[in-house]
Amino acid sequence: MHITRYTDYALRVLIYTSLRREGLATIKDVAEHYGISRNHLMKVVHKLGTAGYLETVRGKKGGFRLAKPPEDIRVGEVVRCTEEDFNIVQCFEPGANRCQIESACILQGALHEALAAFLGVLDRYSLADLVTNRQQLSRLLDSYPQVNKRGLTERSGRKAPV
Repeated sequence: MHITRYTDYALRVLIYTSLRREGLATIKDVAEHYGISRNHLMKVVHKLGTAGYLETVRGKKGGFRLAKPPEDIRVGEVVRCTEEDFNIVQCFEPGANRCQIESACILQGALHEALAAFLGVLDRYSLADLVTNRQQLSRLLDSYPQVNKRGLTERSGRKAPV
C-alpha cells in the first residue's frame, strides 16, 4: 500500500493544526513550517474543510482550525477520505480485471485482508494520539528553516524543498 503525497499532506495539516490550538492556522504557515507547496496545501485544506475535519474562516484574518476534537479524528478515516484508489492490484478494479486465475486465486483474498488490516491499524489511532509528543513536534516545526517569498530559506538562502 502506498499513501499519496495528498494524504501525507492532509495528515501533516491536521497535526500542525492540532499543535496550534490557539487562533487560526494558515496555509502560508503550514507551507513554511513543512517546506511544502502552498498550491498543494490549498487543495488539501479545502478537502479537509468540506469533509468536516477543518473549519475554515475566510478573509484577511482568515485561516483554519480543527472542526472537532483531535480525539474524534481517526487516522484511518482521514486516509479513506483522501485516498482515491485502494485498488492495490489489478484484480481489485471492477471491469478492469483481466487476470486469468482470478476465480481460483488466493492472493486476492490475502491482499484484501492485508488492506483491511492496514486500515484497521490506522483506525486505532486518533489525531490526539499523533500529537502526544506535542512539545517535541512543536520544537521541530519551529526549528524548520522558514521559507521567504522568493522560495529561499531564511537561514541558508538556499532553495527550499517543495
